Amino acid sequence: MRIGHGYDVHRLVPGRALILGGVRIDYPLGLDGHSDADVLTHAVMDALLGAAGLGDIGRHFPDSDPAYKGIDSQKLLAHVRDLLAAHNLCVGNIDVTVIAQAPKLAPHLAAMQQTLAQTLGVAKACINIKATTEEHLGFTGRGEGIACHAVCLLES
Repeated sequence: MRIGHGYDVHRLVPGRALILGGVRIDYPLGLDGHSDADVLTHAVMDALLGAAGLGDIGRHFPDSDPAYKGIDSQKLLAHVRDLLAAHNLCVGNIDVTVIAQAPKLAPHLAAMQQTLAQTLGVAKACINIKATTEEHLGFTGRGEGIACHAVCLLES
């Protein structure tokens, strides 16, 4: 068994779609970034790559590469899935915590869980997603951005 941890954060800005865990959420602000800026999927990818000893998403999908401009992070996650398979590793489970003051994410968590499970080719029960606020403290509490932590267990 191999354990990995991932973390990502992006600033909230007007004029961008808010995508978390591959799910588009109706909100007046979106996350700023080179790709679709899906912090949840990015944290999951970093956890998976870390557990596999394969670096991080910046190594595999650099923001200096125009090929990744605006890309759907589920496509990147599918590539990570294929890398894991090439190294004879499979997902045991993934646990995610999204840190956002707003919007309320509870209504979207099941859809995010389903999207990640489908992309990774695992049972929904292998993915757990939680959301929390920071009681108006820090940049996430002020609504300036969204952060996400993910941990995973890989099995060979």
